[in-house]
Amino acid sequence: MDAFYASVEQRDDPALRGKPVIVGGKPNGRGVVAACSYEAREFGIHSAMPSSEAGRLCPQAAFVKPRFDVYKQVSQQVQAVFREFTALVEPLSLDEAYLDVTGNTLFDGSAIRLAREIKDMIRQRTNLIASAGVSYNKFLAKIASDFDKPDGLYCILPEHGETFVATLPVGKFHGVGKVTEARMRDLGILTGADLRQWSEAELASEFGKSSRYFYEVARGIDHRPVRVSRTRKSLGSERTFAENIQDRAQMLDILTTLSDELLGELSTRNLSSATVSIKVRFADFATFSRAHTQATGHLTHAVVVRCLPFLLDRALTAGGYIEPLLPASPTGRTRLSGVRLLGVSFSVLTPLDEQAPVQIELDWSH
Repeated sequence: MDAFYASVEQRDDPALRGKPVIVGGKPNGRGVVAACSYEAREFGIHSAMPSSEAGRLCPQAAFVKPRFDVYKQVSQQVQAVFREFTALVEPLSLDEAYLDVTGNTLFDGSAIRLAREIKDMIRQRTNLIASAGVSYNKFLAKIASDFDKPDGLYCILPEHGETFVATLPVGKFHGVGKVTEARMRDLGILTGADLRQWSEAELASEFGKSSRYFYEVARGIDHRPVRVSRTRKSLGSERTFAENIQDRAQMLDILTTLSDELLGELSTRNLSSATVSIKVRFADFATFSRAHTQATGHLTHAVVVRCLPFLLDRALTAGGYIEPLLPASPTGRTRLSGVRLLGVSFSVLTPLDEQAPVQIELDWSH
């Protein structure tokens, strides 16, 4: 889905259409950008950016509070469209999924025509725009889906896969984050062709367990199947910041946004979690994680919101950053220059229908 959260807001409020829209915290607060419209991206705004910075870049932008319940409902509509064409659907998030249409007989077996039909049905039923990537494996289909946004439909044929990857900047590779991209650039690896020059053993010495993946995708190879049902052990999300952050309240806003998104995904997958964990990585790459496990085996949104400050303070204190429970910004007591990454994950997952409803009350004052 193209600019999913922001597009839903523009659809539901005609006054926002064609204007820069930012879903997230207010520009005069300490929140962050959860998502933004394409009009806002033209000003250099992106997700995880502090809302105050987004407000400076685009003062005329409309800031909208996230409505995750609505996004979940729309996601269910989109997923229903997918399942009208194939049972082999692997959701990745509220707005993205892999579909295996190898056995498709519609449209004379044409995956391109099938993708166009799916895009049209999504537009008819939700009044929203989706982009599709068509190829012979997950890696290339993912790249193709991002290649011609918005409203894109791009196909990479088997005979073109290796050539396509050769010209692709490594930063465009799914699985190559900012840190890995910088490391590859230091090694002279700028494109898929550069990556292909490295043996698997050489890659292993630099990138460890990811070496096999990098070695294969540099050659257009990806054997991962579309998994309809798999036992998930955890679900998580992280944000790495272009500039380190030092304000505790801003950190907490980011963790809350990540938690809300993940809880929405868990609900979509009909899953419940017993353990919530946070990760804090400082400017010197020292990393600290802290977790809470609910004795009843079911974390509610209210419990997560209440325990996030507690977990954050424990992680910050472990890193020598601030004293526990200080509400103010830790000016003058930073670990080098602040926090470069924050993450949230939920684990010990079970199907919701295996649990009875539980009313939970916690006292975090002790």
